[in-house]
Amino acid sequence: MSDLKVQNLRRTYGPVVALADMTFDVAEGEFFCLLGPSSSGKTTTLRAIAGLEELDKGQVHFAGQDVTRAPVQGRGMSMIFQTFALYPHLSVEANLAHPLRRAGVSASEARKRVNEVAELLRVTHTLKRKPSTLSGGEQQRVAIGRAIVQRPKLLLLDEPLTNLDAKLRHDMRAEFKRLHRELGMTMILATPDQLEALTMGERVGVMRDGKVVAIGKPRDLYQTPGDTYVAQMIGSPPINFLHAAGSGDNTVDLPFLGLPVAAPGVSPGQPVTLGLRPHDIGLAGGGPARAAKFTARIHLTEPLGDVTVIDVAVKDAAMKMVLREEVAAKYNVGDEIEIGFDPGDLHIFDQSTGARLGVGAMQ
Repeated sequence: MSDLKVQNLRRTYGPVVALADMTFDVAEGEFFCLLGPSSSGKTTTLRAIAGLEELDKGQVHFAGQDVTRAPVQGRGMSMIFQTFALYPHLSVEANLAHPLRRAGVSASEARKRVNEVAELLRVTHTLKRKPSTLSGGEQQRVAIGRAIVQRPKLLLLDEPLTNLDAKLRHDMRAEFKRLHRELGMTMILATPDQLEALTMGERVGVMRDGKVVAIGKPRDLYQTPGDTYVAQMIGSPPINFLHAAGSGDNTVDLPFLGLPVAAPGVSPGQPVTLGLRPHDIGLAGGGPARAAKFTARIHLTEPLGDVTVIDVAVKDAAMKMVLREEVAAKYNVGDEIEIGFDPGDLHIFDQSTGARLGVGAMQ
């Protein structure tokens, strides 16, 4: 059952098109993520859903009602912004109670709800303090509390972790997932960070130029991206792209391989882009899993603790691969190593349109 329907939203600012045919659905109780680079329309989308943007066209349906032009206060939604936007002159308790007082909730009921939310978010010890005395994580929890104290049906999250350090971002990702599980609330997160989207979202909508171009579960978007744009948006380190052309019926040649790769649907001479995930490249072994083998030179290493990202160069191509740290430690920059991949892990895209054509195979 769909809880939110966003249909054909368009929003322009003079010649600038912020939203262009923005369309997607979110199920009741779902944690949905909008993933896109800066200026792709993420914030404008959330503001349009919340009623903070006047749309040129399109409709927003929520909980069975057309709320496109409904007042902001009556939509049953709350929004958390990139900046915490807490009132610096009010205590944490007063910040949490502020939306309830505006809504006319009695003092006793407001006090009860504030205490419940403070306990849920583990900020009870800060209630008498001012926001300036809190850590970044505590301020974020108070901002969340101010949004959920109204008991909204939909929570909109506009890049809420951007201003936190790496450890706090990790902690708050877990906190949002816990809250979603315990509250059963529909949540939409807008973020440019694929790690946030893939770890938090049950489904992810990939945005580009003011519209959603792909929607799916994180694993599906990673394993079967519909085009080169989605492929490069999902996965870290980013996917390697190699340019090639059909060498025969349903085959392509890579300049550093001594054998053709089967490429169903590719005609002779057809330009294609081949995508290969860094995690799908490894040291060449004797089994069929990495039957496509070649020699490459190590250009750069990036130790990340348990794994190391290695940049390798082979002829005119440059690629990234990922090795376990204990294996990577045996090699140095400038060394030649034999590596390989399973041709079945090779994603094939049309070079002119970027559209997915299929996967490779051994010829």
